[in-house]
Amino acid sequence: MELLYKDLTAKIVDCAITVHKLLGPGLLESAYEECLYYELISSDIQTLKQYPMPLIYKEKKLETGYRIDLLVEDKVIIEVKAVDVLNPVHTAQVMTYLKLSGCRIGLLINFNVQFLKEGIRRIIV
Repeated sequence: MELLYKDLTAKIVDCAITVHKLLGPGLLESAYEECLYYELISSDIQTLKQYPMPLIYKEKKLETGYRIDLLVEDKVIIEVKAVDVLNPVHTAQVMTYLKLSGCRIGLLINFNVQFLKEGIRRIIV
């Protein structure tokens, strides 16, 4: 089966690798998020940063302050982390964002690793 948004996610990963190569591990999530946003925009990839996401609970829209780190082309959610270890709760967070947003694919990217390929999780719902 063809990977969902294979070309788009490949471009996103390339941009993330560029950021990781230039900065390395050990910085705050906000620094990686800002630099990845810059790389995506510079690559002419439509990206929204800190995109507000309301919570709909029993048909009531609640403004709870949830924000998607990066929303790419209205299709892919990127959750940026800079942690020692990705935990199941990080994956659950992306899955919840996917469910609430209607998007089908998310990338969980942990920049606090020696090799970025070790820190990337592709999540599809």
